[in-house]
Amino acid sequence: MIDVNSYLVFLATVLLICLVPGTDMVYIVTNGISQGVKAGLLASVGMSVGMLVHTAAVVLGLAALVAASSTAYEILRFAGAAYLAYLGVKTLIDSRHGVDASVVAGVQLPLSTVFRRAVITNLLNPKIVVFYLAFLPQFVRSDQGNGTVQLLVLGLTFVVIGLVVDSVVALASGRIGDWLWKDRRSVTWLNRLAGIVFLGLAISVTVN
Repeated sequence: MIDVNSYLVFLATVLLICLVPGTDMVYIVTNGISQGVKAGLLASVGMSVGMLVHTAAVVLGLAALVAASSTAYEILRFAGAAYLAYLGVKTLIDSRHGVDASVVAGVQLPLSTVFRRAVITNLLNPKIVVFYLAFLPQFVRSDQGNGTVQLLVLGLTFVVIGLVVDSVVALASGRIGDWLWKDRRSVTWLNRLAGIVFLGLAISVTVN
């Protein structure tokens, strides 16, 4: 079992961390505004699936291997940047089709695409791997039983809190997006903005 006092501190810390805007939250907000509530929520779920994989990696020790290898870290970092750049360019190209009714309908991404992109975006963020590896073990106590089980519980807790926070953010941004989608002209600009944001994130990943 996990020490109750340590767990409460962990909960408070995780909540604060999840409230701080990062790449994942920007992705969720961008999709919520440009694609609507459902897309925002699916983006949130996709990010959580990615976090589940990160949790499994920490528990199995895979994250330690990535963190220990500068080459693996750099490959993961640039792969993530390349993927975000791809999303940015593709979104900008799609936004140039125009604003007639048929095109507007086509600009709305399939929810499966939004979900898949969210998972990949999260998995290709090496900072999450390193953060998870450095953060979770701090709350593991050797006198509280199996360390692997403690890591799993802490990781799952992080995922749940992250999903709740991200879902609230998705609902808020999605409501704004649904309202803006009523104006066809807004659709083109929303997608252009989304493309620019993705490109900005790609640059941010490479320089930080």
